Amino acid sequence: MNLWEQTDRPFDERVEALLDEMTTAEMAGQLGAFWPRPKERKEGGGEVAPMESVMSSGEFEEVSRDGLGHLTRVFGSAPVAVEEGVANLARFQAQVVERSRFGIPAIAHEECLTGLTAWGATVYPAAIAWGATFDPDLIEEMAAAIGQDMAALGVHQGLSPLLDVVRDYRWGRVEETIGEDPLLVGSLGAAYVRGLQGAGVDATLKHFVGYSASRAGRNHAPVSIGTRELEDILLPPFEMAVREGGVASVMNSYSDLDGVPAAASRHLLTHVLRERWGFTGTVVSDYWSVSFLQGMHRVVDDLTEAGALSLRAGMDVELPETGAFGHLAEAIDRGLLSEAELREATRRVLLQKAKLGLLDPDWDPQTAGAATDLDSPRNRDIARRVAEESIVLLANEQELLPLRAEKIALVGPIASDALTFLGCYSFPNHVMQRHPDMSTGLDMVTLADAVRAEFADAEVAVEAGVPILDPDTSGIAAAVEAAKAAEVAIVAVGDKAGMFGHGTSGEGCDVVDLRLPGAQAALVEAVLDTGTPTVLLVVSGRPYSLGAFADRAAAIVQAFMPGAEGGMAMAGVLSGRVNPVGKLPVGIPDHPGGQPGTYIAPPLGWFSDGVSNLDPRPLFPFGHGRSYTTYEVSGLELSADEVTTDGELTVTATVTNTGDRAGAEVVQVYLSDLTGQVVRPLKQLVAYVKVPLEAGESRTVTFGLHTDLMSFTGLDKTRIVEPGAMEVKVGSSSEDLPLAGGFTLTGDVREVAEGRVLLPTISLGSLG
Repeated sequence: MNLWEQTDRPFDERVEALLDEMTTAEMAGQLGAFWPRPKERKEGGGEVAPMESVMSSGEFEEVSRDGLGHLTRVFGSAPVAVEEGVANLARFQAQVVERSRFGIPAIAHEECLTGLTAWGATVYPAAIAWGATFDPDLIEEMAAAIGQDMAALGVHQGLSPLLDVVRDYRWGRVEETIGEDPLLVGSLGAAYVRGLQGAGVDATLKHFVGYSASRAGRNHAPVSIGTRELEDILLPPFEMAVREGGVASVMNSYSDLDGVPAAASRHLLTHVLRERWGFTGTVVSDYWSVSFLQGMHRVVDDLTEAGALSLRAGMDVELPETGAFGHLAEAIDRGLLSEAELREATRRVLLQKAKLGLLDPDWDPQTAGAATDLDSPRNRDIARRVAEESIVLLANEQELLPLRAEKIALVGPIASDALTFLGCYSFPNHVMQRHPDMSTGLDMVTLADAVRAEFADAEVAVEAGVPILDPDTSGIAAAVEAAKAAEVAIVAVGDKAGMFGHGTSGEGCDVVDLRLPGAQAALVEAVLDTGTPTVLLVVSGRPYSLGAFADRAAAIVQAFMPGAEGGMAMAGVLSGRVNPVGKLPVGIPDHPGGQPGTYIAPPLGWFSDGVSNLDPRPLFPFGHGRSYTTYEVSGLELSADEVTTDGELTVTATVTNTGDRAGAEVVQVYLSDLTGQVVRPLKQLVAYVKVPLEAGESRTVTFGLHTDLMSFTGLDKTRIVEPGAMEVKVGSSSEDLPLAGGFTLTGDVREVAEGRVLLPTISLGSLG
């Protein structure tokens, strides 16, 4: 038996023995991929992405002749039943193994941000809804279920989670993010990584890094940010997922940062990721981004230069197909790349394969479980719970909710279209738009049917009023009549996800401002003008400006694309069967302009009377969310008035459910650096915990805040903790912070080494 096949030997030893036997062409083969795309897409029809047909590679026999690194989306490219997909994957794997002199199979990867992107698979809530749960344990449970389904099919790697921090709400991919705060994004992202990888499927962080800070919120646009925004806002979630989650793979961003494409940035892919953070996994390219170095960024003359530049920067695998990396042997001949550099990238890919069991002599492509139920009751139960915990009650000043009515008017384009519950990377919205004659493969209850079921004794009239995007207002009159005849009106407005302009939210679906799409604002105005008490229900992938309606709507509910179980979850919140516990992972703007703006702002980025006629403050702030019960946060205690710059502060508070029903409150801790050598944010979240409480119960919460959590990028661009006055605030949103205390950091300025503390410690006291 060959040494690399001996499972009792260390992975590194097995991989080195294999590398010693490989030719240059065989090493390069491990860095490429093949996408078995449907025939109609090979011919340029129904493309997933712009320029897809231009970037497509050669036939399978050519691409895999010297071995193959990845097989791309065998399940996720067309509607195939589980049995057919398993058979397709097994057939391709058998051919890869046969063509490889060493019998090495490929890594099979799929998209999985809202669940496995495959026909008939459960669609979970969008990532922005994960953020609204503020519940890492729940997200880890969800990811574990996704990973178990993928592993059963023979899939090895998932291209999730997305850890871009929202910087501009106009960006189409806001729905794929977890929110606008680095701690929230990083802690939930690391939880997703643990869940997926605990099930045996490698996770992939994306998009590394800066993508979400593109100019004007435009997809693929240049990124012009400073070192501090990069180091203190955008990089920390990725660092958390590397160091706390142990992620196996990272994907680059399409964008260029200050003129350097991320796919060609040695600073990002090698210095930051590997040398600073100790990442040992693989870096895979976002689809066609290596070829984009020539075709879009124009930093090289040909694909040979593109492949060499990217690999030398730290790229290991070109996805979704072998294009520029098909020229790596030529790059060596031209002196653009060394064999040692090629070997290093191949070493990382083979090490990943070894850990996945793909170098084991008993590996068999036929062992995948064709009987797997991708939409199991277990999956649906998790999807329901994530949906319920993600719905945010924004306002209920008139206490109209929970609803009690015998005649209800449900109006709006969301009412009868369950696809509006799903994100752009869900299979029904991502793929099935190209197959309009087929079933989506997923049973879902529309909001209209859910409301009828939830309010079984009520008369429910349903009118669309307007389409989601088309400016057709001919249906508003019927909606108005329904509202006039009802005791209560529910106006359901928002988004329908799509790709590259074929939707109002999603990849390539960017917007010029934050008005509700199409004529939906006119519908809301018309229903409000009837005087019928109205619930405004927004089902969207990004926050929209609601300031024009807030003082007239009796209640406002925000649901961020709540997935396949979203209909009943939303109806449950409206009826009171579900007590809302969601909190905003992004702010809800007051007015449609004056963006971008998130809560992490310096003094001049916030409202300052007389400085500007524009007030950037949100209508509803980050972390906000109401309930059908009430809570009180009290009894703030700080462990010390003075803390050395290398010490730790303990923050203690008590949260009490002061209402008459069970619920859960998210206790949030924010820090403010009152004076710094560089401009500092007014406040930033440093700890949070969701605390379930029965009516009348109390619980003490203790947060351990190492001073590393108070560090920032100083004048000389090193990370430091600086002595000086600090303020800590505790409460239930970034603006509702009733508890405040001060302390002083003492001692010398401390430079923070790599390996810093990234997360607080949290302990819950006994129930009282």
